[in-house]
Amino acid sequence: MSTEIKEKETETETEAETEPAESSHKTRRMEQKRQRAAQRDLEEEAREEVDEAEETVEIKVFRFDPEVAGKEEPRFDTFHVPFFKGMTVLDALIYARDHYDSSLTFRHSCRQAICGSDALFVNGTQCLGCKTQIADLEDHLDSTIRIEPLPHQEVVKDLVVDMEHFYDQMEAVEPFFDADELPDGELEEQRQDRENREKIKMSTRCIWCGACMSSCNIAAGDNEYLGPAAINKAYRFAMDEREGEDRKQQRLNIIEQEHGVWRCQTQFSCTEVCPKDIPLTDHIQELKREAVKNNLKFW
Repeated sequence: MSTEIKEKETETETEAETEPAESSHKTRRMEQKRQRAAQRDLEEEAREEVDEAEETVEIKVFRFDPEVAGKEEPRFDTFHVPFFKGMTVLDALIYARDHYDSSLTFRHSCRQAICGSDALFVNGTQCLGCKTQIADLEDHLDSTIRIEPLPHQEVVKDLVVDMEHFYDQMEAVEPFFDADELPDGELEEQRQDRENREKIKMSTRCIWCGACMSSCNIAAGDNEYLGPAAINKAYRFAMDEREGEDRKQQRLNIIEQEHGVWRCQTQFSCTEVCPKDIPLTDHIQELKREAVKNNLKFW
């Protein structure tokens, strides 16, 4: 009698386990079907908007996904996007992702050229997608706009690159303020004269986008080179009059090493692509002069 009861209980448990599994599989299939239908609707909407638009833009976007079969090999996909006044490269990418291919991957956040997350390689130049106007690109309506990930960086997926090495180089110069003395009063600020503030003002605008590092031929060939962004960050603190003398000396020791300022060949490529107009090459040259003065000895 007890054996029959156990067998019935086992059968009931098996049925209970099978039903949720089948239901879950069915739910996934239905969800996938809904997603495909929604994607078709978006593509149809995009085609109608492109047909009705007075002007359109053709963008050719780099694609690569090492985790999906059939997409491991790099390629370019072409999308047609309705053009509107004030459209940026980032706007075009978002439209392509939202209407044509939801798997299109790229970084973006603030859309105000502050976060630095959407640095791209557009028509052969490093730039911020949110700052670059389609209308400013030469022959934007008559030719294809080519959008690629930053060169000299490992591509993770599509337009997303691995920024870990860049961040390591930035951290290598110890980018934080370190004074010898602090004001006596708890709420008293650490004062800085206007001339010194003007001197370092531009260097403080760095948004860690990595465009300058990507444009630097020296950084491409020397993986240990600090790079223009990191050296600029060192400049920001070393030239601040509130920085402690011992701390400034330590910082100069970091940047005057073999893979520091002396690797720069003054090509100005970093300065040309900086989206915040920081005179990076000038800052590097000034640190070279500081390094020379630091090592001068008079007998």
